[in-house]
Amino acid sequence: MTLIINNQEVAQLLTMEDTLAALERSYLQLAAQEAVCRPRIDIRIPTSDPARNYQWGTMEGGSTAGYFAIRMKSDIVYEKEYNGVVTQEKYCMRPGLYCGLILLTSVENAEPLAFVNDGHLQHMRVGADGGIGVKYLANQDAEVVGMLGAGGMARTHMEAFTRVRKIDKLQVFSPTRESRERFGREMAEKYNIEVKVCSRPEEVYKGAHILAALTDSAVEVTDGSLLEKGTHIVVVGGTGRPDDASLAKVDRYLRFGDTPAPVGHPELATDAEHIGYEARPLQGKHGDGRRSRRKHGNALPDRRVTLADLVQGRAQGRTSADQITYSERGNLQGAQFFAVAGKVYEAAKRAGLGREIPTEWFLQDIRN
Repeated sequence: MTLIINNQEVAQLLTMEDTLAALERSYLQLAAQEAVCRPRIDIRIPTSDPARNYQWGTMEGGSTAGYFAIRMKSDIVYEKEYNGVVTQEKYCMRPGLYCGLILLTSVENAEPLAFVNDGHLQHMRVGADGGIGVKYLANQDAEVVGMLGAGGMARTHMEAFTRVRKIDKLQVFSPTRESRERFGREMAEKYNIEVKVCSRPEEVYKGAHILAALTDSAVEVTDGSLLEKGTHIVVVGGTGRPDDASLAKVDRYLRFGDTPAPVGHPELATDAEHIGYEARPLQGKHGDGRRSRRKHGNALPDRRVTLADLVQGRAQGRTSADQITYSERGNLQGAQFFAVAGKVYEAAKRAGLGREIPTEWFLQDIRN
């Protein structure tokens, strides 16, 4: 039987500890050539509304450890301005609904094992990436988090940070007062920490040991002029990278790794986070700010180390308490879903969760 596992069940089954361990293991498998993935691929097609695009996104990968997975997303994407801030928005059918699925298969017999809703897993795997970066590059006594953003990604990043460091204080800003205050109350209660809800973004930097910019902004939100010595930086959303002034101050840059080149075609190797294909590519951006604003590739190749370099002792991470560090995943999204969805599937089988449907529905006797 094939399992259908929804977001509520994923939330019951998947812990941050498991997510951190599964991702770190998958990145090391990739470095050892025991796993493989490709960059995310987006296909964009203009809709009848010139401000909106249809976007189909996939990312996939698998491991000799037993699983392959492909994550599939079907979105309408556009930009919206709120209080002078331009954000990237998306939906499926209508605002507030989303379509994202993971198909998990066996690499031993090709069996379709499960279809998993990707919403909760998505937040967990991105938050865990931030946690891995903090684990390897933040100061050991880092205890103050400065956070720009108060949404779902902020929640899972805080969960990951508290698993790898003893966090005592959170300083948070979000453009929406109600959102930042609600988030602050929630984090104070959940982690029994001091929380400062900031009315201005610059307030989050003062005394912060970890700076996490976790927003849907279509432009950079970090400010390098405010960075203090010893800060570790995590950025999700927007351009996907700190501003140039912040990058100029970074002493050590951890990029977990890059996808391998296609076999026999080393010239096709890329460090781009995703590859886009478009209908009417010369017509304009059709509301997809990612295409024109997202920055790709190795940010600081002269200061870069990989996760395998650090774990296997080939390179050092932070070498002084005053250094400013920055971590990002690289274009390894495809290596995440087989690892984490595999964990969810195994936990669902043990717990008897998920809806069983006949595997035969997906099989045929016509050779394709």
